[in-house]
Amino acid sequence: MADTAALYLAHLNPLTNAHEAIISKLKGGGYHVYVFPVRFLKEEHEVNTRSFPFSYELRKQMVESIFGNQVTVLPDYTFYAPYSKYLPPLVSSRSWELRRQIIARVKETRFVSYTGDKAERLMLKVYRLNPLKASRLEISASSVKDLLYQEVLEGLEGDWKDKVPASVAGLIRKNWSVVEKFASEEDSTTRVMGMKFPRDGYK
Repeated sequence: MADTAALYLAHLNPLTNAHEAIISKLKGGGYHVYVFPVRFLKEEHEVNTRSFPFSYELRKQMVESIFGNQVTVLPDYTFYAPYSKYLPPLVSSRSWELRRQIIARVKETRFVSYTGDKAERLMLKVYRLNPLKASRLEISASSVKDLLYQEVLEGLEGDWKDKVPASVAGLIRKNWSVVEKFASEEDSTTRVMGMKFPRDGYK
């Protein structure tokens, strides 16, 4: 399947052992793997929240620290404020622009896609992005974030390092100020139609 691409759309906030296993499995299937960490932009600036603390550039580093140039990381899974303009799916012209945006730099004419989120998988199917059947992640990024924030707030070193690749743990430690910044903040996100968006820039 060397002439078929696998598009992996994910938050990767942060990248966990489960994410690494998924990408490795896609690579092992003979696909050219493209990884699309989601971004939310408002006036050309990335919006980060307690749920989405790590920047696109840092998440790209996480992927490349494991896979190097064996996969392609692209910034094209990007929502531009106001994010509400992407809803409802199918009806919104902005949502179709997002589809074109995602596949614009994919070299292969045949592709499948992957996401661990049920709502996003339904969207991928609607937009004819050929989603593969996905199972629930054994280790969620949310549980890792909870352990990171717990370490900051309670001073207790958790076992989060066992749930992420060693190179990712190193990057998180190197950028620990990001964890400290969001640990005590309110989670300024909103869930609409099963998808989470930052409140800042939603309308």
